[in-house]
Parts: sequence; C-alpha cells; structure tokens
Amino acid sequence: MAFIPHPFLMNQLWSPWRMEYIENNNKEDGCVFCNAQAKADGAENLIAFRGERAYVILNRYPYTSGHLMVIPFEHKSNLEELDSATRAEMMELTSRCTIVLKNVYKPQGFNVGANIGEAAGAGVAGHVHIHIVPRWKGDTNFMSSVGGTRVLPEALEDTYKRVRKAFDG
Repeated sequence: MAFIPHPFLMNQLWSPWRMEYIENNNKEDGCVFCNAQAKADGAENLIAFRGERAYVILNRYPYTSGHLMVIPFEHKSNLEELDSATRAEMMELTSRCTIVLKNVYKPQGFNVGANIGEAAGAGVAGHVHIHIVPRWKGDTNFMSSVGGTRVLPEALEDTYKRVRKAFDG
C-alpha cells in the first residue's frame, strides 16, 4: 500500500540538525569522547557529571530527550579492556542516570546498552560507552517510522540544563 499524503498535511519536515550529523559524523580530529572530556563542563561539551573513572554526557544526536551516555575517561574500545573498578563505576553511573532521568522526565521505561564495534552499530567504535535512553509508550510514532526523523520536545541545551541540575542535586 503506497503512502498518499493528505492535501492538508505538510509534505516536508525540516530537521536541520541532521545535516550537521551527516556532514560531520566522525570527522572530528581525534576521539569525540576524549575531546569532550578535555573541555570545561558546560553546554559545549554536554558533560552532565564526572566521576573518578567515567563521566555522563548527553548524546548530541539523541533518540529521545534525555538520551545519556556513560563513558570511561580511558580510551578503550571494549569493556574487557577496562579495569574492574572502571566497569563498576560505569554501571553505578548507568543506574544513577536512570534515577536522574526518572526525576527529570518521568519515563515509563529505558533502553540501556552498548554497541561494541562497528558491526554492532557503534558510531564511535574506538571508545566504548553505554547508552541510557528514556522511553515512553508511543514514543516511536509515525514520524520515526514513516518520516525517518525524530521530533524532540525541547532543545538540547535545555535538556543539558535540566539533567545537569538533577546531577548537582
């Protein structure tokens, strides 16, 4: 069955931030995660919290508002290359992320996982990281399925401010 647009519905949806992702994805000199951790915390680097061995950062191209990542400071491509203390801190930060996101966004669930290696879908294959994606019933709607784009209810800078404030407690 072919999709026939309704004459009163818009036929285009502009998602200008996607072009930045398409044109600049993986073109930054060095590792994007190592570069981010070297900068001062703020809306520029999107780091919401720093632990001893790992940090929490907002995904610059989120699936949903509040999409966070836990990243070790050490540049390693696999979990097994990290020491047990770093892996333990990453799991504790992952748990803390779910608590923060529950308080800020009231999600109904989460997707938590790591894409390890390019074949598994890792966008930054050289620096292992864990995704924490808040989810709500119906958040995969026609825009994601048919339109191939996502509609986020707030600007990334606003998400950063809300999440950072929750981590600061």
